[in-house]
Amino acid sequence: MAQNKPLIGKLILVTLAMFGFGFALVPLYDVFCDLTGINGKTAAVAATGDNAIVDTSREITIEFLARPNKDMPWVFKPEVHSMKVHPGEIHIMNYLAENPTGQMIVGQAVPSVSPGQAALYFNKIECFCFSQQQLAGGKDMLMPLQFYVDPALPAQFNTITLNYTLYDVTQAWADQQPLQDNIGE
Repeated sequence: MAQNKPLIGKLILVTLAMFGFGFALVPLYDVFCDLTGINGKTAAVAATGDNAIVDTSREITIEFLARPNKDMPWVFKPEVHSMKVHPGEIHIMNYLAENPTGQMIVGQAVPSVSPGQAALYFNKIECFCFSQQQLAGGKDMLMPLQFYVDPALPAQFNTITLNYTLYDVTQAWADQQPLQDNIGE
């Protein structure tokens, strides 16, 4: 048994190193994707279109997709499925959300752009994805998206697909709400 102690120690050390490496993969992946633009993530903060110069010599097709996560009971879809835009032009379009349940649900939309490299050039000025959306049961709402495509978009791109996945974050939202004092009980 004593002769196995060094082997056991090495195995424990390797196991701990593998666990640590697995933990480090998520932030390393995020950094890698931010640097390369591979993952199609768009900016999580609003852009400004103040200095956008319209390039009327080019036309880009923007395709809009939407899908609720399997655990999200909302109906979720874009008002239009595609539009043609000139880089630098500011556009507004809406997504429709409908809550067919009898209870209030909080949703969070997560965007993705394809091809991934084009995400660097798709700028959202206003987006429902910047915050969580509350919707009462049996109600619907329009959720606006105001955007422009940066005129610096490489010429190889003539179509950009914007896809939103909508998640039910009601429980996480409820857990973050301040506790109410039970006065009068």
